[in-house]
Amino acid sequence: MASPHDSELEAQRPSDSSTLHEDYLAPTFSDKSLQETAATVAQDSSDNNITPAQPDDTSLIVDWKGPDDPENPRNWLSSHKWAIAVTVSAYTFISPVSSSMVAPAAEQVAIEFGITNSTVLALTISIFVLAYAFGPLFLGPMSEIYGRVPVLHVSNIWFLAWNLACAFSQNKGQLIAFRFLAGLGGSAPMAIGGAVLSDMWPPTQRGKAIAIYSLAPLLGPVIGPVAGGWIAELSTWRWVFRSTTIAAAAIQILGFIVLSETFAPVLLERKVHKVLQKMDSGEIKRRPVRSRTESVDRHWKQILRKALVRPFLMLSQEPVIQLVGVYMAFVYGIIYIVLTTIPLIFTEVYHEKPGIGGLQYISLGIGLMLSAQVSARMLDRVYRTLSHRNGGVGKPEFRLPNVFPGTIILPAGLFVAGWGAQKGAPWIVPDIGFFLLGGGINFIWLGMQSYVIDTYAPHTASALAAMTFLRSLAGFGFPLFAPTMYGALGYGVGNSILAGAALAIGCPAAWAFWVYGERIRARSRHAARAR
Repeated sequence: MASPHDSELEAQRPSDSSTLHEDYLAPTFSDKSLQETAATVAQDSSDNNITPAQPDDTSLIVDWKGPDDPENPRNWLSSHKWAIAVTVSAYTFISPVSSSMVAPAAEQVAIEFGITNSTVLALTISIFVLAYAFGPLFLGPMSEIYGRVPVLHVSNIWFLAWNLACAFSQNKGQLIAFRFLAGLGGSAPMAIGGAVLSDMWPPTQRGKAIAIYSLAPLLGPVIGPVAGGWIAELSTWRWVFRSTTIAAAAIQILGFIVLSETFAPVLLERKVHKVLQKMDSGEIKRRPVRSRTESVDRHWKQILRKALVRPFLMLSQEPVIQLVGVYMAFVYGIIYIVLTTIPLIFTEVYHEKPGIGGLQYISLGIGLMLSAQVSARMLDRVYRTLSHRNGGVGKPEFRLPNVFPGTIILPAGLFVAGWGAQKGAPWIVPDIGFFLLGGGINFIWLGMQSYVIDTYAPHTASALAAMTFLRSLAGFGFPLFAPTMYGALGYGVGNSILAGAALAIGCPAAWAFWVYGERIRARSRHAARAR
């Protein structure tokens, strides 16, 4: 990435706020003068993922040098952007691996710590996901203040330290507490990763990147138990945590090497700092200076207060967050029910050892990966086609066709897996059900997450934090009642109830957003700003 030049400072005078022009001027400043230049800024906020500030008559406004400024993350080399996207996806992958990897070793944990209550045992697994509900509420907004990269680094190191502490737990209380603390750090990529992609790609190009990123939190809980099953069989549950800590450390080292800051307001503030240094040294005349994304009365306390409150406001005021969040929470809850019941099905019904039983997660993973391949190609292609039909204007609703297949495939997978296990059918039958489940979940997940990202730029991190809060509560709570439900009803009836609920919620929800989504967004203050 090129280093800044003096010509990257743009002086602007106020223009009609209802009209955004794309005229750029990068005047060269000398010791003699700082001209009151007549360049009206600015790039459309949806192109730069930032909201222009209204300048006054005396301030110098620091902006990108032009639409092709190499320092704008949207203009970085494709290889650099993809390296960052893959690294962020790796951050997002390793945390969910740790959330579920201990599931096949739960029996060892129960024996060592004398846990006889199935709900308490489930709590040792799902408490990690409860932390996902609270971490993003402050980590997401912090990334909008201090930048994406510092928050990702600090959070992952926090996760790494407490995940290692789990390996040295001496009782169930310590294990539960350490798991929760590790989950707080591990939750950061859930809220920040999507925002990083939004920083680097415009809506018409970010589909493939979102497909890879969105697969990580779904595939992680699937890969984890496969490895965890063999570790539990060949070693002890403590090595589950040691192994994930080693992997997290390797990813952290990769992050130090690859990750670059992508949040435009933070990058522009760095330019402001360099201009102030030139003023201090006398190279240019002293006068008020700020970035295009700053307000005149910007103060760090005010920014911090607004940023930290924003996810709660979005959760309470935004109909898109509320409606999409409830549906995504239900889907996420189903994911964790499946993750915690696969070991039970294949050890109790099919009498397999933990290592072999853990391999059954592969069918779920195959479904996730194949649907991701389809979605990655479908998402941008459908978006561009529908935008062309709409006169070249894109809408977040153009992401929703990706959701429709999932609303049918998901309940079908639940039905097949449940009744296959209930009737003791060959092991391949439940696996077919889990394969369908994985495909249906990913279609829904990718479409809905893309919809939220497109709707709420530039506050993507806060929007995803609010969404993560709702879905993580479901991911925590659903596995706690699952053993009781299946014990009373059996896998067939229990999954049939979940399948019926998935049909009753999913199909109407997808159709309602397709038809009424634009009207719903029109009532949103944050979505209106994003537009």
